[in-house]
Amino acid sequence: MVSTNYAPEHAGIGPYAAQLAEHLAADRGAEVHVLAGLPHYPAWRTDPEWRGRWRAVEERAGVLVHRRRHTVPARQTAARRALYEGSILLHGLLAPPRMGRPDAVLAQIPSLAGGALAARAAGRWGVPFVPVVQDLMGAAAAQSGIRGGGRAAAAVAAAERRVLAAATLVGVIHDSFRERVRALGVPADRVRLVPNWSHVPAPPADPAGRARVRARLGWAPGRTVLLHAGTMGLKQGLDVLVAAARRAPELHVVLMGDGSQRVRLAALAAAVPNVTLLPPVADADFPAVLAAADALVVTQRAAVLDMSVPSKLTSYFAAGRPVIASVAAAGGTADEVRRSGGGVLVPPEDPAALADAARRLAADPETAGELGARGAAYARENLSRTAGLRRITAMLDEALALGAPVRQALGRGGTRRGAPA
Repeated sequence: MVSTNYAPEHAGIGPYAAQLAEHLAADRGAEVHVLAGLPHYPAWRTDPEWRGRWRAVEERAGVLVHRRRHTVPARQTAARRALYEGSILLHGLLAPPRMGRPDAVLAQIPSLAGGALAARAAGRWGVPFVPVVQDLMGAAAAQSGIRGGGRAAAAVAAAERRVLAAATLVGVIHDSFRERVRALGVPADRVRLVPNWSHVPAPPADPAGRARVRARLGWAPGRTVLLHAGTMGLKQGLDVLVAAARRAPELHVVLMGDGSQRVRLAALAAAVPNVTLLPPVADADFPAVLAAADALVVTQRAAVLDMSVPSKLTSYFAAGRPVIASVAAAGGTADEVRRSGGGVLVPPEDPAALADAARRLAADPETAGELGARGAAYARENLSRTAGLRRITAMLDEALALGAPVRQALGRGGTRRGAPA
């Protein structure tokens, strides 16, 4: 597997890549190698434990993880993002993992460099190549607010087209990606839906424990707490929550996480007493903190063409709290909120609408409870780890079956066959 993001990163793609790799190793009996970057997300700073290191191999939960150094841009521009991707590509080419011939190569996209490395490795070994599209850089470059992104979008889309053209099958995490990957030249019969799952457990049903968590965090009893948990980046457009807090001083807005916009958001919220910024919490505490809030908020800038589904949304549903989604009505996030019945939609970058939605939920706890219960039921029925891993391993099995004649021919030709996966 090639995935620039990997555990111990606790947000975004990293947890999904790690849980998939560990599942293949533990439950499928595969030897799994992962080519990954240095831990740096969502803070966009290299983890202090990894600074100064160029290469490493570590075993995590039965998976061999091959780390390669790369640049980490503290500020996002098209040029810096290109340098980030270029350094991943160059180091991966210069120092590929030392391993036997695999049976298949997977990749987590949107890392264009990671996709290119995976496609090249699969072609060199003559084995199936299976990318999982979590997002697409071509669209994101033009919409995320990265300076110069519009000029880079066409070039990135062309590179994505070349990477996906090499795939045996292409996994997409939401139906909203199907048309996009078809537009990049992937035939419809090669696309498989493999939704992300809730990678955190449901919190315990413990009202007393919930009260203790609120007290520990300084959240006053009876005060409505709106929590955004996750990446603080350009794409999220979190200014809307600070503006909503200014309009509604009775609300307590909490931004928990890290990212490239954290320092700016802290300065923006300095004069707004009902906004609190918290660092990421430990994975073991995360479900209880989500459940302690009164509503969980997901936001995106109005300019973002929302095809993907933020990874935080699966955890939000599992927490059993109502979701307020300040996102475009036509997009993956809005579709998922409507499908779950677990939240309400408001226009993006509209602080008045967001504040009004929070006030309505606070005034109607019965409706808020029903929304939270629907979201939790949706997570149990559709977003379990077991179901998610079953879908993605079924796609891998199908790709292996499609690629079997090629692998057998290469094996008869004398190419050394290494350990599986």
